[in-house]
Amino acid sequence: QVQLVESGGGLVQAGGSLRLSCTASGSRFNIRNMAWYRQAPGKERELVALITRGGSVNYADSAKGRFTISRDNAKNTLYLQMNSLKPEDTAVYYCNADIFLLGYGSNNYWGQGTQVTVSS
Repeated sequence: QVQLVESGGGLVQAGGSLRLSCTASGSRFNIRNMAWYRQAPGKERELVALITRGGSVNYADSAKGRFTISRDNAKNTLYLQMNSLKPEDTAVYYCNADIFLLGYGSNNYWGQGTQVTVSS
């Protein structure tokens, strides 16, 4: 089994910064694409940013120029550096990963989510 555990959320004032982390734990697995999603109250979950194993990235328009996604493959860890935060960035942020688990094949995994609250 593989688990994704996020950390780094919290309360920050508008204009501030936060760095989210997501670490995969388990054994005999290989992580492919990783991504951050978010879900605000009353809204659908949306993609924030995605990064391939090779480092290619894609961002939602709302994240471009403010957020940076990165990963450390040796540590099985995904990051999201969020700068110039706005109140509309307030949401639960989820880590997502496509993981090949030896003996079980490929599956999509979600973390438990971490709350980000931006005050005005």
